[in-house]
Amino acid sequence: MFWSLAPLVVACIVLAGLVGMCSFRPNGPADGMAPTYDAAAALQADADALKFPIRLPKLPAGWQPNSGTRAGIEGGRTDPQTGEHQRAVLSRVGYIAPSMMYVSLTQSNADETALVQSIHNSVYPSGAQDVGGVKWVVYQGGEGTEPVWTTRLDSPQGAAQLAITGAGTDDDFRILAIATQTQPPLTAKR
Repeated sequence: MFWSLAPLVVACIVLAGLVGMCSFRPNGPADGMAPTYDAAAALQADADALKFPIRLPKLPAGWQPNSGTRAGIEGGRTDPQTGEHQRAVLSRVGYIAPSMMYVSLTQSNADETALVQSIHNSVYPSGAQDVGGVKWVVYQGGEGTEPVWTTRLDSPQGAAQLAITGAGTDDDFRILAIATQTQPPLTAKR
């Protein structure tokens, strides 16, 4: 039986090598290039479509946007006039910080608890960080759960709940917080 399967295994290995689906690296895996993402265009499109204040962080050199998404949170916001729970929307952009760690910024019209729970549902408030005079509530979880920092920023265009999470350091979180909170909301073009 072994001899009947051996040619098949060899053929599979040769075919996978020819197709390029497998590679052999005697020194182990190498760091690849992180994907690029046009955060400015994506956040402008989100500001146009989502109808709440969205900011474009002004980050120092070395920060690379690499991903983004839009999503909704059912019942994630409370209408201030009627008190009804409504669908909230969010815009998220992920960055690779100079520390080579992933950090994401989520901007939303959701209430704080709904936004934080949509990111990590097992975290709890554990303190606060003052970042340039803005209070960011810090949520922590158990072992292996990334922290979430969140704050609400008001502007003439309305309020937005921001959240930062990821594998980055406190300094990474602080830099992203300052880079975002010091910027005015983008002007919606539609």
